[in-house]
Amino acid sequence: MVSRDIAALRRALGFSQTQLAQLLGVHPLTISKWERGVLCPSDHQAALLKSFAKARRANRQVGSEAADALVAAGVIVALFLLLRAAVGDAD
Repeated sequence: MVSRDIAALRRALGFSQTQLAQLLGVHPLTISKWERGVLCPSDHQAALLKSFAKARRANRQVGSEAADALVAAGVIVALFLLLRAAVGDAD
């Protein structure tokens, strides 16, 4: 995932750099560096970002839902919502 894709995804989800950093377990300055192309996410972080993009395609409101959950319930619930939307409901 290239820097402009990371910035575009973050904006599409409606996340601040701080919110995205919380979800990925990095410092907000790391997100800034990714978006400027100074650093690159690890393979694991890139996979999570791709899942977040898939979640956004599956549910356009997932970003605001996850952001609300991040404030209300924390990182775990927000990650759950994003990843559940990425893989779909398994019945």
